[in-house]
Amino acid sequence: MTDRSLVSSTYALSQQHLERLRILLVEDDEGDAFLVRELLTEAEAPFELTVASSLREARELVAQAECVLLDLGLPDAEGIDGLRKLLAVAGSAAVCVLTGRSDEHLGVQAVAEGAQDYLVKGQVDGVWLVRALRYAVERKRADEAARRLREVELRQEESARLERGLLPKPLMQTTQVQVETFYRSGRAAGLLGGDFFDVVQIGEDKLHVIVGDVCGHGVDEAALGVELRVAWRALVLAGVPEEQVLASLEQVLMTERRAREVFATVASATIDLNHNRATVRLAGHPPPVVLGEGRATPVHARTGIVLGVRPTPTPATELEFTGDDWSLLMYTDGLIEGHTGPGNERLDVNGLCKLLDDPAAREVPLTGLPAWLVDRADRDNGGPLTDDVAMLLISRGGGR
Repeated sequence: MTDRSLVSSTYALSQQHLERLRILLVEDDEGDAFLVRELLTEAEAPFELTVASSLREARELVAQAECVLLDLGLPDAEGIDGLRKLLAVAGSAAVCVLTGRSDEHLGVQAVAEGAQDYLVKGQVDGVWLVRALRYAVERKRADEAARRLREVELRQEESARLERGLLPKPLMQTTQVQVETFYRSGRAAGLLGGDFFDVVQIGEDKLHVIVGDVCGHGVDEAALGVELRVAWRALVLAGVPEEQVLASLEQVLMTERRAREVFATVASATIDLNHNRATVRLAGHPPPVVLGEGRATPVHARTGIVLGVRPTPTPATELEFTGDDWSLLMYTDGLIEGHTGPGNERLDVNGLCKLLDDPAAREVPLTGLPAWLVDRADRDNGGPLTDDVAMLLISRGGGR
């Protein structure tokens, strides 16, 4: 047995376990079509060969093919123009071009136009032909996978730009207080979750702030959170009385939610800068924490029920700040629901206050305190917190 025969026999055995290759040959010369079939049979490769004698006929058959073997000299399409027309309808099928010896330069041009490969008539045997066709199919699949991946990346980038644009910028002019914000979505590959926050100044001395949490972590909850934030800002800017804002926000929630079981928790505060005090309202939300006089203390506020269950007025609690050095930390429960060790104990509000009282926390600048808190909560949890986290830190003077 010659070396060439040995290689062919070994290759034929390897082909027996491969999937059947569906080939569409676009060739108007019956002799060349017969030769291609003989070459495929010689390689003992599993294949299904369909022959089209024109581009018009090929268009009707290409959907069933994995690979198209295209002659560039057809009665209804000549040269590269025929290739372009076929590529426009080829879909997921790989395309290999057949050229004559004198037209090899067309093969190079064909690859530049989008063909997976080119073959020169009379210079390939059966083994080479089958291998070239299979490689072309794999290259096409790889190209399609790369294209789909790029499309996903572009959609993710577009979504990220959109989500960044939906995060609010505090609407305030005062320099009496500083506001630090923090937001991290618990949604995989998402920048925006169901948590929301906002800051709006009215007049020279009133600062309205809100932090809220829509139950759930999906795209629908993220969209609803944005709607509630925008609605809240509109209500405040429209001058709706403070005691009516959350009731109106609840109406928006009940109208826009996708299911009746969807609810939201909210913590809002109206800070009177001139009188150094605030009115706090909690609708099923954890209480804010005040930093002042060297310690962190939760606000002992009356808590109403969550929004969206049974419309009920949310009680107000008056808060007096002591001195001109204080901070008010408002947050969503994603910050305090993480574990604090191997057991089931959660951080909770008291644990958050202990973190804030930690000497290490007092060394952290106020601008970096929200991020520091999340980093510590992640570490104590043994990994990233699973829920969305939103925070507002409103500080006056030294802030603590």
